[in-house]
Order: sequence, then structure tokens, then C-alpha cells
Amino acid sequence: MRLLATLFRLITLYNTLANLAGLRGLSWSERLAIPLAALSWRLPAASWRAAITLLLPALIIQLSLATLRQRQLNPRRQLQPGIYSDRHITRLDLPACHGPVPALHIVPRGGATAAVLVTHGSGCDKTFYAWRLVDALIARGLAVVLIDLDGHGESPRPQSFPQMVDSVADPLGWLRARYRRIGALGMSLGGAVLARAVANGAPVDALALWEVPPRLRLDARQYRHVQIREAIAIVQLRMLHLFRDGTIDHVIKAWQTSGIRATIGTWDLFDALDVPGSLRVIAQRQPPPPTLMVYAGRDAIIPPAAAAEIAALAAGWAEYHLLPFASHISLPIDMACITLTSDWLRRQLTADAGSEWHQSSHTLPPATRSYKNRG
Repeated sequence: MRLLATLFRLITLYNTLANLAGLRGLSWSERLAIPLAALSWRLPAASWRAAITLLLPALIIQLSLATLRQRQLNPRRQLQPGIYSDRHITRLDLPACHGPVPALHIVPRGGATAAVLVTHGSGCDKTFYAWRLVDALIARGLAVVLIDLDGHGESPRPQSFPQMVDSVADPLGWLRARYRRIGALGMSLGGAVLARAVANGAPVDALALWEVPPRLRLDARQYRHVQIREAIAIVQLRMLHLFRDGTIDHVIKAWQTSGIRATIGTWDLFDALDVPGSLRVIAQRQPPPPTLMVYAGRDAIIPPAAAAEIAALAAGWAEYHLLPFASHISLPIDMACITLTSDWLRRQLTADAGSEWHQSSHTLPPATRSYKNRG
């Protein structure tokens, strides 16, 4: 009986901690959290050695109960088309010279004068762990367009070069016709494609690049080593914020994508995109567009020498940040990175608009710390 009481005490303790931290996806009861915890401490308990032994079983039971109780708490539902309290989301096929680009157009309920195009990383899609970034941009009065890169998600075309660059440049032109100012945010491969599109003349008023490798070459052994290092690096308390919006199984399922359909391999694609060359071209503009680059100190895909190469290319014209606690996988979902970037985009895209947002005549609502190398 004392063992059961101790188990119950631990489970209610876990539940109370989850509630106090706002982690709804790890909690099976909100209103009863504190009363049940208080009740459990009145019951006779086993020794502290028995309590230590029961820590893991209690945690497993806690997570199982939370998963069953919070089945409706799926963060991907936040990106489904519809009308919400603070935004409108519309599924679109944006016109492009090589065929339509699948997209989600997300606009604050009051409208917006500025928008941000977001391009995802290799093997991902437009909704891949994007809900927290979208929340941050919408909260700052910015509209958002999430697109599927060629060969990814709902895109009907394979990953190919140079067609892939046009499939990013053309949506930027679509935004330019509808918003006063536009920004762009690219992650890894999406950042490489975006940088090439901007270097080729695609219009942007602000450019943000996350963890874009200057080149990519990994053999099978290196790739396995990278996977292990990234898996270890993502296990950190900073990632618990994901469970404010979803249970463990929903957060894990959000990782599932349709994979890549390609006529050119990702390694060769990075060579063709020539990230260093794109950055040099952008830097030579008079003036160059405001540019933010954010990299991860624990990145297993981009070694320190490669990140240093990008930092050197950024010197004198772009803002470079190295977040020492982040990895390649964790950086796009780390709140420090999201806050840093969304604040920066808001400053750049509203520099001449003051602090008050007005309805755009073009766009109506449709149905930590960091190490800095500032140029």
C-alpha cells in the first residue's frame, strides 16, 4: 500500500510541475493538479529508496496519462486553413514559372503591411515545427507565407536546379505585389535556395538565414555520426516548450514528412547553389539588404570552420549570431532563435511604419544570449 501511495505521490508531483510550467501536453489534469498533489502527501509513503526506484515508472505513467487525456492537443492543427481569434489561414497555390507553389498564407486578423516568406530545410515541409515561429511573427503584426520547396511536401515538382530557385523567387514577387514591405527567412537548404534567389535579384527588404551550410559533404560514416550527435544535442530542457502545444506522440509525429523527390542530390544541389558566392553578390549591393545570419554552436552538420567561413563573409554588412546552446535540429525550434529573428524582422520591416499597424490597402484578412559579430 505504501508503494502505491508513493507512486501516486510521484505521479501527482509530475502533473503539478507540468501545470506550473505551462506544459499542457505533459499534464493529464489542470484543475485537480494541486488538490491531488496535496492529498497524495497525506498518504503514508515508502522509503526514499523506494521513491527513487519508482521515479521512472511514475514518469512513464504520467506521460501515458497525459497523452491519452490530451489527444486533442495537436500543434499542427494550429496551421490548418481557417479563421482563428488572431489570424486567417488560407491554402494557396502561388503562381510560378515552373508550376504552382503550395503555400499557406497566414494573416493577422487586422491585416498587415509587411509579410515574411519562410522556406524550410531539406527533407521537411512548410508546416515542419513551424507553429511557434508563426505565432511569434503573427504576434508582431507580420503576415507569413509558408511554402513547400520543390521535391518536398505537396510540391508537384522534383528537387532540381535551377528550377528550385525560381520556385522561391516567384512567391517573393507575388508578395511584393501585395505588401508594402517583405522579408524572407530560410532554414538550411531553404536558406541556400533563398540566398541564391536574392542574389539573382528576387526582391526582399530583409533577409534572415538560419544555419545555412556553405557546402555539404558527408559520407555514410560521417552521416551516422552526425545523426547521433544531433540526437544527443536536442535532448535539453530548452525544448520542453514544445509540450505547451502538444503531447509527446503529436510532437514526434510532427517530425514525419513526405521525404524528398529529386533529380539532383542534396550535396550536389548545395554546390550548385553556391552559398558563399550568393552572399558575396548580396554584399556587393548598394546598399545590401538588411541581413541576419544565425548559427548553432553545437551544430553537427555545419562544423565550426564552416560557421566561421560564413561569419567572415558576413563581416562588414550583415549581422551574425552564434547560439552556443543550439544544434542544427534544435535551432529552428529554439525560442531564443525565434524571438531574436522575429524581433529583428519586425524592426526591419516596420522601420518606416512606426509602432502602429494599419490595414494594408493591398492585403485584407483572407476568409539568450548570443555571440555577435556585427558588421
